[in-house]
Amino acid sequence: MANILIVDDESSIRRMLNRMLSRQGHTCTVSGDAAEARKCLESQVFELVLCDVNMPGESGIDLARHIQSQYQDTAVIMVTGVDDPQVAAGAIAAGAYGYIIKPLDANEVIINIRNALRRRELEIANRKYQQDLEERVEARTASLRRAMNGIVRAMGLTVEARDPYTSGHQHRVAVISAAVAAEMGLSEDRIEGIRLAGLIHDLGKITIPAGILSKPTRLADFEFALIQTHPQVGYDILKEIEFPWPIAQMVHQHHEKMDGSGYPQGLAGEDILLEARILCVADVVEAMASHRPYRPAIGLDPALAEIEANAGLLYDPEAVKACLTLFRQKGFSLDL
Repeated sequence: MANILIVDDESSIRRMLNRMLSRQGHTCTVSGDAAEARKCLESQVFELVLCDVNMPGESGIDLARHIQSQYQDTAVIMVTGVDDPQVAAGAIAAGAYGYIIKPLDANEVIINIRNALRRRELEIANRKYQQDLEERVEARTASLRRAMNGIVRAMGLTVEARDPYTSGHQHRVAVISAAVAAEMGLSEDRIEGIRLAGLIHDLGKITIPAGILSKPTRLADFEFALIQTHPQVGYDILKEIEFPWPIAQMVHQHHEKMDGSGYPQGLAGEDILLEARILCVADVVEAMASHRPYRPAIGLDPALAEIEANAGLLYDPEAVKACLTLFRQKGFSLDL
């Protein structure tokens, strides 16, 4: 049985409904206007409110709107002497489950209440089902993302295992890229995509002979040309994987330059994904500041000077600005 609030400015109607519904086993509370009804709603939980349309002060329809917005699990039935289709339509629009015309017929009242309570149960069950479904989907998505992160890390470690001189490079680029993206105000979701792309941006180097990767002297032209294939190879490996972000395109474009002088596609400006432009800045800073087989570390300050001097020409100016702010003003460090 239900806990029902009866709201009507006529005491005779309140008494009649109270007797009628109490005989059916319901527990009833009565109030003479909307203000009193609001106080009842604040102190008790009601499955159903039977409410008059025309009352002194706040109308029953306004009260129904309030109930719909604040008490989602409470059904409302309007009880009124006004036989007006427009008023009925307004009541339904306000969230009422039913509309009963006075003088009241006991069977009609009971049937309307039974139907309203059943509809309420179904709606509550449906909301709970949707909530449970969303929670399961969220949990499943989190599980899949953890698995994806593990796979991406494994890919990155596979590349670095073949190139010990640049061990940690992809991880550092990922961290720098994510920090730059955050400084630029990108969403957490886009930052996560950039971070994952950073972890495997050099995946294509897996096909390059280890001797070239670890060569302690300057590369010959044909060797450098082979190195330049790694963005395309990385893209070819990743393009069939359905990431939530354009990871393959980020990897493909991370050596493109704003003026079109990069590789492998010679893209320029806005044709390059913003995420790839961020990766490019992070890659240049990390590479120049770190040791390589063919040279000692150039240093962080020269690396920052390089991107600053070529902001807008080779590198995205906003990504450069964010990167400089991190290192020069916010104490960001490469000691990751």
